[in-house]
Amino acid sequence: MKQINQYISRWAWVLLLLIPFFGVSQQAREEQTLLKSYAREKNPKRKFNALVQLGNYYQLNNLVKADSLRAQIILTSASLDDSVRFAALIYDAELDKSNGNKELYYSKIVSLQPYLNKISFKKVKLEIYQRLGEFHQYSRAFAQADFYIYESLKLSKSLRDNQQTAESYILLANQQTHLNNKDSAMYFVNEALRYSRRSASKATMASSINCLATIYGYFGQVELSVSKNLVALQLAQESGDLPKVAQYSLDLGLAQFQILNYREAKLYFRQANEVANQIQSRRLIALSNIYLGMIFQVEKRYPDATAVLEEAISVLTRLNDVDGLGIAHNNLGNVYREKKEYPMALSNYNKALVFFESSGNREQTGTVYHSVGIVFEKLGKYKNALNYLNRSVEIRSQFGFKGTIYDVYKTISEVYNKTGNKRLAFQYLKQYTDYSDSAKTIESSAKIAELNELYRTEQREQLISSQAESIEQQRREKVLTSTQLENIQLKSNLQAYIILGFALVIILGGIILFYRWNQTKIKQQQREAEMNQTLLRAQMNPHFVFNAMSVIQSYIYENDIKNSSKFLVDFSKLMRLILENSSKEFIAMQMEVEILDKYLSIQKLRFEDRFEYDIQVDPILLEEEVVIPPMITQPFIENAIEHGQLHLKDDGFIHVQFRKKNGMLHIVVEDNGIGRKSSEKNKKSSAHKSMAMKITRERIKNLNKKYREEGDMKLEDYNQKEETGTRVLISIPLRSSTQNLV
Repeated sequence: MKQINQYISRWAWVLLLLIPFFGVSQQAREEQTLLKSYAREKNPKRKFNALVQLGNYYQLNNLVKADSLRAQIILTSASLDDSVRFAALIYDAELDKSNGNKELYYSKIVSLQPYLNKISFKKVKLEIYQRLGEFHQYSRAFAQADFYIYESLKLSKSLRDNQQTAESYILLANQQTHLNNKDSAMYFVNEALRYSRRSASKATMASSINCLATIYGYFGQVELSVSKNLVALQLAQESGDLPKVAQYSLDLGLAQFQILNYREAKLYFRQANEVANQIQSRRLIALSNIYLGMIFQVEKRYPDATAVLEEAISVLTRLNDVDGLGIAHNNLGNVYREKKEYPMALSNYNKALVFFESSGNREQTGTVYHSVGIVFEKLGKYKNALNYLNRSVEIRSQFGFKGTIYDVYKTISEVYNKTGNKRLAFQYLKQYTDYSDSAKTIESSAKIAELNELYRTEQREQLISSQAESIEQQRREKVLTSTQLENIQLKSNLQAYIILGFALVIILGGIILFYRWNQTKIKQQQREAEMNQTLLRAQMNPHFVFNAMSVIQSYIYENDIKNSSKFLVDFSKLMRLILENSSKEFIAMQMEVEILDKYLSIQKLRFEDRFEYDIQVDPILLEEEVVIPPMITQPFIENAIEHGQLHLKDDGFIHVQFRKKNGMLHIVVEDNGIGRKSSEKNKKSSAHKSMAMKITRERIKNLNKKYREEGDMKLEDYNQKEETGTRVLISIPLRSSTQNLV
């Protein structure tokens, strides 16, 4: 049984590493679209924006290409206005940050401060405030950091920018973590989670949950840290943020290493290395090699450990990643210590101390002092050992998780034991054993292993599901192609029969045969119209289900049991109604109203009652048992909510009205959102609306063709003076259930 589990686990990781490659074609298409957009743009400022957009795409997918655009972006911005130059400087600084050169990154951030007076745009000021707050946090000037972060928070809330509000709260949570204020850190990270959920950005949600995982890990709650980081990793994968995928994999590997689960740690470090190579991030490749070096050390593969660590040091030296160099030299010192090459170990520890002191990383400084103390203890220089160990205790009591002090106490106990001071040896050993609980560690390790298995099972199921959907899609396409070929063959045969029939018409009389041929053609057109409607409904229903599923996703990630339960109950009822009725050409008016009401109530709860809605039905429609094509109004209601930005208004509403007029069924959908003109500025929103209009017009056209009526659809502004809001007017043939339509 154990061998079977190991076999399944091994293949689960192979499947997990293959997941990024399923999106390659999609990434290639996105890259080609951005390149074409840049190439055809003539306006200088818009062309610059297209270039930056391409660069931002490369920062997530190929850092070498992103870096190759750096000089061009800076050069292009020189002849344009301040806002453009600011965007170029931000792009330049972000690349230094991605490469780990924090000193250069923060020097460029400080140079942005004059732009606070040059540019009046609130979004620019918001970005500068956030980055200055991050800089002062890095410099441990927490009072100044507070000022800038709270200024950014004030601006983001005034702009109703939920994503940036979440980012500001993440900065505050990180600051309180460094100050060892767990309660405050938890408060701010929960605020970040609340606003990131409102933003509907998976990347921002991933950052918020990773921040929560970092807090748990900082305060020694490894199990909770792992569980949250698994969620963050999943979200980063879904959002296509590959640098975050690599970084979160490293975080998970370090957590596994901390509880001595080296096999799982190695898998996560390798996953990080695979992704880092995919996006050509030299820094992340080097960091993953550093941690793989730790695994090689545990496996006593000292030559391999030394090789990867020295290679990482070479790369990080060129990138000037000070913290990364400190970690690399500390780990290389550990390798030499294990090999009992103590002078080389001390040499690397001294280098690590220089790097950590220059970056102000006091937590890692305490770790290195502990390592140096161990070496002096091995050399029998107990006075020197106690000196460094006590300095480690002093630093760790002020910075980082205080639980790490007890590991130092264990080493101090061993030193006192060797010097014959049994009283102090027993005292420090008792402090260590009182804190350490092996049963708890074993229990925590078991729970983390269970979380990892659950995560890999979900990944495997997602991949299998994706492949099954692909196979099913191919099967449907094959059936459709076969049907089309049969239709072509039938049409060819029909043409042959017509030619033969035409000859017979001349002999026997063409009137009867012409009449029959005409009737056959009409029936064929009706069959084609029915097939078109079936295909259109098949196209709409998965899209509707996908958007409905997105409503409950954020609550599930947040473990909000109450809202998740309510969503799932309402959604299951809605799904039952859809599955029972979507295959029908028409459904009862009362059923359509019930589906719309459940859909709108779910959306209203999603946006925390930020808009109102009502559905009005002419009573005569119910009395006459009028039927209606299922979900014909749903795309426009979705547009009003998703692209009309009703959740940003204080008095948002949606009105839906069904009435009988001139023998037709008239449907009116009204909202007071931002309107068509503002919405068209968003290309994705505009494309989505165009698709909804196209599908609905095709459905109305098919109904007109089948029932020989003149249905129609048109859009207009709800407030024509201010060009805000949208009114959709739909007119379709009026049919009742007594006419045998379903």
